[in-house]
Amino acid sequence: MGQSVEQHLRKQHLRKQHLRKQSPQHSSSTPGEDPRMTDIADVAARRLDLAGTRAFEQVGSGPERRRRLAEFNAQWLGELWEDAVRGHRVEGVALAAVGSVGRGDAGPLSDYDLVLLHYGRTLSNDEVTRLADRIWYPIWDAGVRLDHSVRTVNQCRTVAADDLTAAVGLLDISPVAGDSEVVAAARATVSHDWRANARKRLPQLTDAMAVRHHRHGDLAQSIEPELKEAHGGLRDMTILSALAEAWLADRPRGEVDTAYGLLLDVRDAVHVVTGRGRDRLGREDHDAVAALLGYGDPDDLLADVSDAGRTIAYALDGTVRRAGQSQRARVLRVGPRRPQMSPLGYGLFESDGEVVLGAGRQPESDPLLPLRAAVVAAGANLPISPTTLENLATKCGDVPTPWSPLARGLFSDLLAAGPGLVTVWEGLDQQGIIERWLPEWAAVRSRPQRNAVHRHTVDRHLIETVVHATGLVRGVGRADLLLLAALLHDIGKVPGAHDHSRAGAPIAETVMRRLGHTEDDVEVVSSLVREHLTLIELATRRDHSDPRTIDAAVTAVAGDRDRFDLLLALTEADAVAAGPKAWTDWRAALLAQLATEVRDRLDPSIPTVSTPAANVGQGVVPEALVRALAAGDPHVEVLAHGGSYRIDIADRDRLGLFADTAGLLAAEGLVVRTAILRTVDGVAVNEWHVESPSGNEPEQPRLQRGLARLATGDRGPLGLLDRRRQFAARPSRESTIGTPGQPRALVVPGASDEATVLEVRAEDRPGLLHELGMAFAKSGVSVRSAHIATYAGQTLDTFYVTDFSGHPLGPGKVAQVVAVIIDTCDGTT
Repeated sequence: MGQSVEQHLRKQHLRKQHLRKQSPQHSSSTPGEDPRMTDIADVAARRLDLAGTRAFEQVGSGPERRRRLAEFNAQWLGELWEDAVRGHRVEGVALAAVGSVGRGDAGPLSDYDLVLLHYGRTLSNDEVTRLADRIWYPIWDAGVRLDHSVRTVNQCRTVAADDLTAAVGLLDISPVAGDSEVVAAARATVSHDWRANARKRLPQLTDAMAVRHHRHGDLAQSIEPELKEAHGGLRDMTILSALAEAWLADRPRGEVDTAYGLLLDVRDAVHVVTGRGRDRLGREDHDAVAALLGYGDPDDLLADVSDAGRTIAYALDGTVRRAGQSQRARVLRVGPRRPQMSPLGYGLFESDGEVVLGAGRQPESDPLLPLRAAVVAAGANLPISPTTLENLATKCGDVPTPWSPLARGLFSDLLAAGPGLVTVWEGLDQQGIIERWLPEWAAVRSRPQRNAVHRHTVDRHLIETVVHATGLVRGVGRADLLLLAALLHDIGKVPGAHDHSRAGAPIAETVMRRLGHTEDDVEVVSSLVREHLTLIELATRRDHSDPRTIDAAVTAVAGDRDRFDLLLALTEADAVAAGPKAWTDWRAALLAQLATEVRDRLDPSIPTVSTPAANVGQGVVPEALVRALAAGDPHVEVLAHGGSYRIDIADRDRLGLFADTAGLLAAEGLVVRTAILRTVDGVAVNEWHVESPSGNEPEQPRLQRGLARLATGDRGPLGLLDRRRQFAARPSRESTIGTPGQPRALVVPGASDEATVLEVRAEDRPGLLHELGMAFAKSGVSVRSAHIATYAGQTLDTFYVTDFSGHPLGPGKVAQVVAVIIDTCDGTT
C-alpha cells in the first residue's frame, strides 16, 4: 500500500535532518552542494559500469562479473556502516543481507534487501532506530531500491514462523558488517525451526509455489519470460535450497547450476540494456540482450532461456516429490520403512507416486525398456523417477533401426496416453532419450514461436497437439497415423525454413522410415505434415460455395476419404493446441462447413474397411489337422518374434470360441496387438499377435489345455481375468483433454455379400475382446472372421458376423447388436 501524506512528509523531514547533520563534515564543499550526495548518487552508475558491455565480452564472464558486483556491494555497505557507527556504541548489532545481495548473485540494478539485527539488550529502541536511519538514508539518497527491516534474533524467529516468504528469505541471511555472531544466531535459529516444522511448512510452500507459477506462468513457454517468479525462474532456485535446508531432499547440481547461471546472465543483461532493475525479458529488449550476450539470433537466446527454465522446473518438480516422499517417510516410520511397490509390468513398479525400475531388472538387456517405461508411466499419469530415467538413458542401448512392429506399437501407445504424456515426455527429453529416438527433435526443442496465436514453444506445441489428437481418434481409421502426424506436423520449424509445412514433409518421411513404417504409411503422414494448414486456410479464407475451394481440399488428400478424416482431425488438434486465438467458435464452424462440402464430394456412402488383414485368403485346412481337431484337441503353436509372439490357433468352430480364446489370452496376461480370425470348412483358423508385459513366453501346452477345458464349459481358465481387469484399470484423469469420447460401432455396407461387416472403435483394455465375443454369443451372432488391430491404444476391429443360419443380419438385428457392442465397449453391460 502507498504511504500516507504524513508519512511522506516525515520521511522528507528526516532526510533533510540527516543531510544537515552530515554537512559540517564536508566544509570544503561548494556552498549549497553536499559532496556526500555527489558521491553516493554515482552508486547506480558504478554498479552498471561493473556490469557494462565490456563485462559481457568473454564467454563465461557471468560469475566474475557478479563477484565484482558482490565485492562492490559489500565494500559500499561496509563504508556506510562505518560512517553510521562512528562514535556510537554498537555491541551486539550487525547489518545483514538477504535475497540476491545475501547470496552474492545480485544484478547490476537489483534491490538491496537488508536487515539490521540486534539482540535487543545492548541498545535501546531509540538508539537502534537512529542507527538504522543513518544507514537507510544514504542508500535511498543514492537512488537504490531498498527493502529494509530492523529485528532482534527472536523477532526473526517470529516473523519466519508467521511468514513463509520471510522464512525462505532468512535462510539465506548473510553478514555484511558488524557483529557476525548475531547473524549466525539468527540464521541458525531460523534454520532449526525450518527443519523442525518441515511437516507443516512443506504443504504451505508447495501451495505458494503453485499460486506464484499460475500468476507468472511457465518461463520455458513464454515469449516474454518472467525470469524470477515464473515456473523455472530464479525464485525456484531458492526453493531448491530451502528444501535442502529442511533436510528433505538433496539440492540438484550440475545442469541446474548451469541453467541458473544463464538466467542470471540474462537478468544482468536486461538491467544493463534497460537501465532498470527488471526481471522480465520483454520483446522490445530481445535484440539488445541477445547482442550483449553474444547471440546472433534472438531466437537462439530465447531457446536457451527456455531450456534453462525447463531444466530448473524439472529439477524443482522432482525435488518437491523427493521432499514429499521424505516427509511421508518421517511421519509413517515406526521401524525400518520398506517402500510400497505396486507392479506395473515389464519389471517396473509404482513407488511413492513415481515409476521406478525393479531391482532385478537389467536395463542392458532390453533396448525397448525406455519405451515400455514411458508407456506404463504415461498411461498411469505418473512421472518416471529421475534415477530410473538416468539408468534407462545410460544403460539401455538404442532401438534397432528400422524399428520393429513391437517398438512401433509401444511408441503409438505412448503417444495415445493422453495428458500423462506431457510429464513423461519432458523427463525423457531431459535425459536425452527423445533425441536418441528422434534426432530431428533437437532442431525444434525449445524453439520460440513469435506468432501471436501460439502459447507454447514448437516442441511443447507438438506434444500438446498429440494430447488433443487423442480425443479425436474415434473419427479416423488409423489412430497411430493421426498421432504421428500430430507429433511431426511442425517438425519443419527450423532456422532458415520459409515454409515449415514443406520443409517438414521430408523430415517426417525420414522419421517414419526409421520407425519402420510401410511406404504407404510414410506417404500418408508426409502428406498430412505438408498439408496440415490447408483445410483451415481454405475454411477461413476461401468461398465454400466455389467448386475450386472443394477441389483444393480434395486434391490435398488425393481424393481419399480416410486421409481427409485424418487431416481434418489434425487440423482441429493443431488449432486447439495452439491456443484460444487459433480455435474459436467461428473457425470451428467454418471448418465444419467445409468438411461437409468435401465429404459430399468424396461420397462417404461406401466407406473403406480399414484393416491390414482385409485381403487374407481363406486357405485350405490340412486334412491331418482336421483329424486332430475331430479328436477334441485344439491346435496351438507359439512363435517368438523379437519381443512379441505369434500364436496360431486352430479349433472346431463353435459359438463363443472367439470369446473364449480372447479371454484365455487376456487371463494369461497377454496383450493382443493384432489378430486375424477366419473360418474354413467349419474349422476356426486364427492368428494372434500378442505381447507379454511380464516377459514370460506364452506356454503352448497351457493354452492348449485351457481351450480344451473351455470347450467343455469349464470356465476355470478364465479365473484370473477379473483380477487382471481390476489391476489394469486405468486411473481416472482429472482433465478431459485428450479423452477419445464414446465408442463407435459402424456398419460397413457393401463390404460382403455373405456376412454383415461391423467396425468397432473403442479404447482398448484387458479382456475387451472377450467381452465383445461374449456379447456376440449372447446376441445369437456367429463371428465368421475378424480382423483385430490396436493402434495407439485404440481398437480398430472388423467383424464379419452372421446369424445361426449363416446369413447376414437383418436391419433389426443389426441395430440390436450395434447397441450391445457400444454398451460393452462402454462397460455398461
